[in-house]
Order: sequence, then C-alpha cells, then structure tokens
Amino acid sequence: MKKFLSVHDVINLDALIQKALYYKANPLADRSLGHGKRIGLLFLNPSMRTRISTQVAAQNLGIEAMVFNVGQEGWALEFGEGVVMNGTTVEHVKDAAPVLGSYFDVLGIRTFPSLKDREEDYSELYINQFVKYAGIPVVSLESATLHPLQSLADLITITETFQEQRKPKVVLTWAPHVKALPQCVANSFAQWVNAWGKADFVISHPQGYELDTAFTAGASITHHQQEALIDADFVYVKNWSQYADYGQVTCHDPEWMLTRQKLSVTRTARAMHCLPVRRNVELSDSVLDSDHSIVTQQAANRVWAAQAVLSEILSNH
Repeated sequence: MKKFLSVHDVINLDALIQKALYYKANPLADRSLGHGKRIGLLFLNPSMRTRISTQVAAQNLGIEAMVFNVGQEGWALEFGEGVVMNGTTVEHVKDAAPVLGSYFDVLGIRTFPSLKDREEDYSELYINQFVKYAGIPVVSLESATLHPLQSLADLITITETFQEQRKPKVVLTWAPHVKALPQCVANSFAQWVNAWGKADFVISHPQGYELDTAFTAGASITHHQQEALIDADFVYVKNWSQYADYGQVTCHDPEWMLTRQKLSVTRTARAMHCLPVRRNVELSDSVLDSDHSIVTQQAANRVWAAQAVLSEILSNH
C-alpha cells in the first residue's frame, strides 16, 4: 500500500479486515515494526476518535506519532496553483509538504469540505496536494468526500458481529441534523460496502438527498425508510447535506430519526453510527442505550483499522 485515501488503495480488502481483527486479538504483535519511524498527524479541522485511535495504533506498532493542528498552531496554508499570495494565507503547501516529508515517514491528513463549491471539494485539492508534494505515504484521516478509516472500521465491525452463513442486509439511512454536514461518511461507507460485495446493500433517504453515483452504484436506493428496514441486519444512521443542490438542507423531518419501534421490522438489527451523534435527533435514546447499538464497538475498532493500514504501509516501505 503506497497511500490510503480510499478503498481503491486497498489490494485485498478481506485480508486487510482480517489483519485488523488479528491486531485486535494481538495488539502488540508487531510493536517493533515501526521502530525508529515517525508519523505526522495534521489536522485542518477538529477530531477526537480519529486522532486518538491513530495515535494508539501507531504506538502499538512502535511508531512515534506527532500531532499538529494546522489552523490553530501553524500558518494558514495555500493550496492553489499559481496564486498570488497577497491575502491571508502565509505558506504554500508546495513549500510545507516537502519539509514535512523530510521529518516523517508517513503523513496523516484531516481535511473538511467547504460545502460551498462542489467542484472544488470533490477535486480533493487539499489532500491531493500533500500526496503530490510530500514525497512520503499519505493516509486520509478524513477528506472532503471520504472517510476511509471509518469505513474500514465499519466493515471490521460488521464482519466480527455477523456470523450467519448468508449475506447480511445492510441499510444506510439518512437522519435529521441541526446543521449541514458533508457527504464524506455516507460516500465512503457506500464505496466500501459496494467494493466488499458481501452484503445486500440498501440506501434510504428523502428525495433530493441522492449521493454521487460514483460511490453508490451497486446499492438499492429508496425514499421509504421503513421499507428499507425490513429484514435488515445492520442499520447505519448518518446525516448528510444535499449533493445536487450542494450543501443545502431542505428536509428537517423528525420522522427520519431511527427509533426502537422502527427496528421491529428488522432481524434484530444492529444500529451503527460514526459518532458524534445527536441523541434524539438522529437516533433515539431507546436505540443508542439498547442491545441494538454497536456504536461503541464500532468506534473502538477505529484503532485496529488504523493499525492494519499503518502496518501495510510500513511493510511496503
């Protein structure tokens, strides 16, 4: 693995999932693999689970992790090509990235979309500029359109939880929220489940909330949540703003919140969410505090997802 930006950087997805589960059972099995290696974790927006889980994963492999919050602790970075830097940006990524590449063996980058310019956000300019100029492997800690470490943890969780000899039915359902959120987690989950190919996959959302078909092709899509939930084994709840009318929020219908009653038509489905979650807006307390919820297990698996990815990168470099 030369970089980790999406599922397309994974050579063997099943093997990567099994490697993560191996590390879950044997956290320090390769603690000498990263001896003398450093990873720089650059955050252009806040993080809790991604930051801490990646630090723990690095430590398990013997890698020294250093965290840098770009917006709070460093110069404002410029990412455009050929720009005249007479505004608020102080340093160009062309100058910063190669220096960081000389300090570290791996770079983790966390960016976030503006939700104003779809073309710019979906070009993944920020993280791609680091890939272009750093000269070392880059790991996405979430980008403008995808969250691959989260999606890998999601598949790890489904794999270890579902033991039946059939395909699980996995439902990704939209939920209300108090503000406009990006499509990153939903895009990424759809991309990874489709690439995995071991689930009957359904996406449910209100009209107007269709995601980019580049990520959803292969899934069944419906505007009727309760219909989607029938016989579901896993229900992944997530809000996202509109893709076509980019960044807009036109639906606030509280009926899309997942409740315990709605799960009655499922196969005792497990409820999933990437966290943080708005209780009694996206999911009810009756779901989150029940045996249906596996959100804590899902979040804990972020460590093993990151550890498997970092191990693959180090093993190949």
